[in-house]
Amino acid sequence: MTGVTSMPPCAPNGVKTKVFGTLSGAVTVRVEPVGRWFEAHLHRRHHHHNLSHTSGSLRSDSSSDSSDDDLEYDEDDSMLLTLDPKEWKNQDHYAVLGLSKVRHEATADDIKRAYKRMVLKHHPDKRKPKDGVTKPRQSGDDDYFTCITRAYEILGNRTKRRSYDSVDPNFDDSVPPLNNNSRENFFKEFSKVFERNARWSKKKRVPQLGDANSTLEEVNKFYHFWYDFDSWREFSYLDEEEKEKGENREERRWIERQNKTSRQSRKKEETTRMRQLVDNAYACDPRIKRFKEEEKEKKAAEKKAKQEAAKAAQMEKERERREALEAERLAKEKEEEEAKAKAQAAKKERDAAKKVLKKERKMLRDICKKDNYFTDSEADRVKHMADVEMLCDRLSAVNLQTLNESLSKADQTAAAEIFSKQVSDMHAEMERERQEDLRKLQEAQSGKGGGGGSGGAGKNWSEEEIQLLVKAVKLFPAGTVSRYEVIANFINQHSTSEHKKTAKDVINKTKNLQKLDSAQKEEVNKRAFDKFEQTKSKAKKQDLSAPSERLDTADAVEEKKSPETAEGPKPWSTDEQKRLEQALKTYPANTKERWDRIAEAVPGRSKKECMLRYKELVEMVKAKKAAQAAVAKK
Repeated sequence: MTGVTSMPPCAPNGVKTKVFGTLSGAVTVRVEPVGRWFEAHLHRRHHHHNLSHTSGSLRSDSSSDSSDDDLEYDEDDSMLLTLDPKEWKNQDHYAVLGLSKVRHEATADDIKRAYKRMVLKHHPDKRKPKDGVTKPRQSGDDDYFTCITRAYEILGNRTKRRSYDSVDPNFDDSVPPLNNNSRENFFKEFSKVFERNARWSKKKRVPQLGDANSTLEEVNKFYHFWYDFDSWREFSYLDEEEKEKGENREERRWIERQNKTSRQSRKKEETTRMRQLVDNAYACDPRIKRFKEEEKEKKAAEKKAKQEAAKAAQMEKERERREALEAERLAKEKEEEEAKAKAQAAKKERDAAKKVLKKERKMLRDICKKDNYFTDSEADRVKHMADVEMLCDRLSAVNLQTLNESLSKADQTAAAEIFSKQVSDMHAEMERERQEDLRKLQEAQSGKGGGGGSGGAGKNWSEEEIQLLVKAVKLFPAGTVSRYEVIANFINQHSTSEHKKTAKDVINKTKNLQKLDSAQKEEVNKRAFDKFEQTKSKAKKQDLSAPSERLDTADAVEEKKSPETAEGPKPWSTDEQKRLEQALKTYPANTKERWDRIAEAVPGRSKKECMLRYKELVEMVKAKKAAQAAVAKK
């Protein structure tokens, strides 16, 4: 405490003050409060009591009974007389001490004072007769005073009292049912039940049920607390046997396991009861129903707003799409107009160039015609006329214009020399082009520049091998299993060369052939086809006839007289090939006069030609299967 210095009083009227000395400076002194009086002060301030409430607690023990007036006891002597000390565990300990009205709300001091009061009144040595009759004293544990002692032993010990309070016989464990009364009187029915069960919470700040005006946050907090309710209630007081009664360690362990199982079962039932209570309250709570409806309306409003926003976005997107399409259409029209204008301009330029070229060509012809084509010989004149036409075809408009100017300015002799020189240059250039094309064809046929490899990869391809390659590529199209190995095997089977071709050689050669221009490709294919037709035409007539059918003499004679036979077999077109295949399917082998009907189905082809073509196709299929089988064996 801090000391406080007071000022001296003022002098009365008419009296003069005199100074006799000076005062020393104020000194602050700190004092530590101790003692029972300070303790009583703190107790009153903590419990909000007045001074008279704790004045009696400072007296001696003999005078402490005067404070018993704070409690209202409900002693029942007749009940005490009926107690059986042997059944002390089943008695109501609060009722024995006269605290049945306060029960679990009684403090430790209340229990202690109640016990002292019961001792002074019911101790065997201090009993007073009632109505002149005194209950005789019994010996040992048979006296009912033992029940009072047992009650104090249970309630006076904090742990044992907690265990007894958990199974308080006066506690109401009932749960309001789900009915109309619970729904109509929800707050009245459930408020007292939750307040009654709040005593079991380990957390001291238990939220209240509230009223109809409670907010969603308060309601959610309330149910969240009770759904996660943490109870300190335990049921050890109901243990059927005490562990200390076991004769040995094993028996005591067995008793402990049995008690533990019983406690867990009761704890589970208590948890189920609390969960049922909260579920019933949640189901009957009118606020939950209202909140759900509000949430539903809110979601409906949000959904509607979202749909409207999506609709607006869709309309905006559709508008933008239409604008984009319109802009694209306008841009496309503009591009088309520009392209059309460019095309027209290009066409005009081409037309102008054609006119210029046509004009220059006419001028060249007129000049040459005027000078009698620079010769007097009739044979040379025809040749020069052809040269003039070739010059008109090969020279551009600029070159023609230059040539015409040169011819116009020169005399006849000089013009003849100029014309002769121009023709010579043209023929020399044509010869160079022809030689270059021939060289390219020879290089393609000889396989120069092909890939390396083992075996016959490094050797040149002969014309026979190239023809076999072209034929095999058509015979084994893309998609054939191990295609290039099959083609290489086919070439090796039908080639007379000693050098064997590999799949790598075939791939490299095929790539080289694909690089040729269209004219060269056509030339190679034509050579391969001619070689193939020449080989097939050497087949013997007796081998071409089917076992079931023979050519008659009249047909054979007619075929020999045919001009087509003398000139060589006529190639089969795609349409004729399709008609032949369809006729072979339509008329099977057991059909009478089969080949006559097949020949009728293929216009322009005789019976013998159809049979020869069928034989060729059979040999081609056999060769194809043989090549594939050889590759499969590898």
